[in-house]
Amino acid sequence: MRRFVLVLALIATALATPVASADPAPTKPVKHCDFIPTPENPAAKPVKPPRPAASTRGGGTVFLATNYGVVVIELDRSVAACAAHNFVHLVRHAFYDDTRCFRLTNSARLGVLQCGDIYRAEEGGPGYRFADEVTGAETYPRGTVAMGNQGPGTNGSEFFIVHSHANIRPVYSVFGRVVHGMDTLDRIVAAGIAGDVQDGAPKHPVRIGCAITLVH
Repeated sequence: MRRFVLVLALIATALATPVASADPAPTKPVKHCDFIPTPENPAAKPVKPPRPAASTRGGGTVFLATNYGVVVIELDRSVAACAAHNFVHLVRHAFYDDTRCFRLTNSARLGVLQCGDIYRAEEGGPGYRFADEVTGAETYPRGTVAMGNQGPGTNGSEFFIVHSHANIRPVYSVFGRVVHGMDTLDRIVAAGIAGDVQDGAPKHPVRIGCAITLVH
């Protein structure tokens, strides 16, 4: 019942939120993605790797229902096709449902909310990894959604949303942006960080109750 109510709320938001439409194309070019199993770091939830072919056209919309409000993310497959493809795959398999965002930063250099870690910050992935998709020219303004990682080629389920700015090296694949719900991020930031530091767990837990996707 709880998930059903959350889905209804997300659909209502979808109907009220304008979504950019992609021009129809006669063919859909694809990019090959290598999703490499990580037996040393098995899946924290039952999920298999996505199929290896990712569309490089179109986008998609992901709705995250959190205990602070809804966040709507518009995907961009042209920039990081494998990352967007993977994100949709994990959403469709309920990987992010009933999880927490374990890290919040709010400093002069970095202001992000990090989610997608099932156990704790940077622990608990999908049981596979894939390569970075960066050009070296990436920037991370407010509203950016990008993959988090623990080094080159270690992308999995972890992602972050920039709530203010991120003065970081261009080594994180950007696959979307927030088009609705930045006020949700603002409420999370206003609630503070545990220990009143600039980098740590949110003072009050941030939970993703349900995630759904509409692909276009």
